[in-house]
Amino acid sequence: MNIPDSKLPRIIIIGGGFAGIALAKKLKSQSLQVVLLDKHNYHTFQPLLYQVATGGLEAGSIAYPIRKVIHHHENFYFRLCHVNEIDTNNQKIIADIGELSYDYLVIATGSKTNYFGNKEIERNSIAMKTIPQSLNIRSLILENFEQALLCTDEHERQALINFVLVGGGPTGVELAGALAEMKNAILQKDYPDLDISKMQINLIQSGDRILNTMSEKSSAAAEKYLINLGVNVLKNVRVTSYDGRNITTNTSLTLETATLIWTAGVQGATVNGLPVSAMVERVERIKVNHFNQVLGFENIFALGDIASMTSEEFPQGHPQMAQPAIQQGKHLGENLERLLKNQAMKPFSYNDKGSMATIGRNKAVVDLPKYHFHGVFAWFVWMFVHLFSLIGFKNKAVVFLNWLYNYIRFDREGRLIIRPYKKKNFTSFTFDEI
Repeated sequence: MNIPDSKLPRIIIIGGGFAGIALAKKLKSQSLQVVLLDKHNYHTFQPLLYQVATGGLEAGSIAYPIRKVIHHHENFYFRLCHVNEIDTNNQKIIADIGELSYDYLVIATGSKTNYFGNKEIERNSIAMKTIPQSLNIRSLILENFEQALLCTDEHERQALINFVLVGGGPTGVELAGALAEMKNAILQKDYPDLDISKMQINLIQSGDRILNTMSEKSSAAAEKYLINLGVNVLKNVRVTSYDGRNITTNTSLTLETATLIWTAGVQGATVNGLPVSAMVERVERIKVNHFNQVLGFENIFALGDIASMTSEEFPQGHPQMAQPAIQQGKHLGENLERLLKNQAMKPFSYNDKGSMATIGRNKAVVDLPKYHFHGVFAWFVWMFVHLFSLIGFKNKAVVFLNWLYNYIRFDREGRLIIRPYKKKNFTSFTFDEI
């Protein structure tokens, strides 16, 4: 990997997500050699992926170069690679570009889409966890309408403009709301020779309410907003199969669609090499103690979505969201400083700042520790928090100007098929993950 030898302890951080970046920033003044590894050379602000998928933002406005984050930090190195394995016996990682030894190792690889073992759904649906996937969704949506214009068969045309989203969490809810706004204000102008009123947006949730990690008040408000926008909210329904065209469920409900977007859950993006005893099998998360140390190791840590830190308050581990990852990254930076000074580490304590979701223009729900509210004010709070959380002044400015323009014009300028979504045929398609 061409990392110079150093007398300083070497810490390797695998992953440039919220946790990895937060830790790297915290370590900038420490007497360490820091090596940050990621399969992309940019950090992705994942909460706004749905806006890339629906043409509200361009991909570059929610991505930030990792090298730019660390280029003022001494003894910091970044390498673009995929880590294949951790050799805990010899204290080194094995990547596709070589091997590298470590004194401390931090696993912050985040999460990936969880299909719950259903290979058919995994093969025929499309997920939204990365920028390339969001661009694929954007292209697929627009290509469907272009193909619908050419269809002479009404049945096939209807399947092309039917969209099914599986998973009623924040991602599914926000994407459904954005699609509904496209239907109501934009697509009818772009495709005047199509009957856009026949477009269907179906949001399927296996439980009895959407946004089930938020308060019942917020859940009910979000559902009402979606229904008013024209979204079909289908609760207590579980998708069992999808062959690329036909969806079957655990009920009598069947749906026909060319597009199934899977947002039903995530699991840890694990790295080979850790013992089975250190893993939570069902969700592929790594067991850690309250110092984020991987169980059985003193110099290996895990942060964010990949880490399962259980407690009485969080028996399943912390929620796989940005805030726990950021807080754990900052806290571990402080604990590593204590380790270097031979001081005792402090246990991590999560400060739950609340959760929120937007359903569309002037519509959002916000749960704070003591207050729950929705509507226009919640929408402004949602915008402020997300704008403030973006990395880089330019990204903040570009996103703000895009939002302002979209609000005034009620438009989404990013309706571009830059990278076509390659479909083999109508019922079976593949996409480029990059």
